[in-house]
Amino acid sequence: MNQWPGKYVIGLTGNIATGKSVVRKMLEHLGAFGIDADGLSHQAMGKGGPAYAQVVQTFGQFILGEDEQIDRQALGNIVFASPKALAKLEAIIHPIVRQAVNILAARAKQPVIVIEAIKLLEGDLAGLCDSVWVVNVPEELQVVRLMQKRGLTVEQARLRIAAQSPQAEKLAKATVVVQNTGSFEETWSQVQGAWNKLVPTAQKQRVEEAEAAPKVAATPRTGTAPAVTIRKGKPADAAAIASFINQTAKSSLTRSDIMALFGQKAFVLAQVNDALGALAGWQVENLVTRVDDFHLLNNVPPDIVIRPMLDTIESASQELQSEAAFVFVLPDLGSGAKGVFAGAGYEPITAESINITAWREAVKESQPPGTMALFKKLREDRVLRPV
Repeated sequence: MNQWPGKYVIGLTGNIATGKSVVRKMLEHLGAFGIDADGLSHQAMGKGGPAYAQVVQTFGQFILGEDEQIDRQALGNIVFASPKALAKLEAIIHPIVRQAVNILAARAKQPVIVIEAIKLLEGDLAGLCDSVWVVNVPEELQVVRLMQKRGLTVEQARLRIAAQSPQAEKLAKATVVVQNTGSFEETWSQVQGAWNKLVPTAQKQRVEEAEAAPKVAATPRTGTAPAVTIRKGKPADAAAIASFINQTAKSSLTRSDIMALFGQKAFVLAQVNDALGALAGWQVENLVTRVDDFHLLNNVPPDIVIRPMLDTIESASQELQSEAAFVFVLPDLGSGAKGVFAGAGYEPITAESINITAWREAVKESQPPGTMALFKKLREDRVLRPV
């Protein structure tokens, strides 16, 4: 029995580079509230964060970069080479993350919660979960992913894998094993099947009721004005989304490309009369909303679609307890569109001017080349407050 009555808690784990975050996003598409415990630990170590001073004091000033932020790769080289050093770091970080997880889970409105944590089974988080899901890939694929995505050498990748508890131990304790070696559809099928089998009927029914609730904005046709409907994009829309982005951005995406993107983000679609007129691709990661895809047909008036799309994204973001929203748009956005964003409370901002580490890193990680960032604060109370 977990400590949050009325909620079903999924513990999601697996060793480094197995694809846990993709599976968490899939569960979020199904209606779960996702908590990235590893992301919270990174936030806690940000400059001014609750763990920053103690980590620097424990491991020394040389782990700091020129910007006085903790260089996670430098710190990783220390702790992944020494079990004692790793234990010291975890003794600092884990209590803070545990407190943050409790705050997020307690105030979540969703009936299903998924806690993603690489150390789920090694700490006390597993005791809070109703089922444990382990994401699995062969070790050689882990090495390839670490080299491609994090720029590690083969030796560094194997060192990080070896520093973790054996994947076999996690698999032995799993309620569900998700094999993440195939396509998005293959992984999605496993996740959806486990969801349908394990999540209690009462919680699934509450998710379905929430999904059916009228959360989208709609403007009916009046006179010559077009009818506008804003809705959540689904995997079944993948081909239409690819075609629309190709039309507006002169790209060559396929349905499979969009299906893969569903493992990273959600889409909001604006239906204008009988055709797609605008769309936005967005995600909430580490309590920060990032809209990194925004496409609008030239003949669609921006004032009829942008504001309701933003309202829909903000409403969903607030349910996911997001603290800030960033929208990345092309600088040549028309004055009409700029005025709509400004009227909705979005102001131009640069990464360098952001003084909250997690928000600044979100912009640096997510901002597409050639775009400008627009910013809006969504809530005042932050889970990981500075000290």
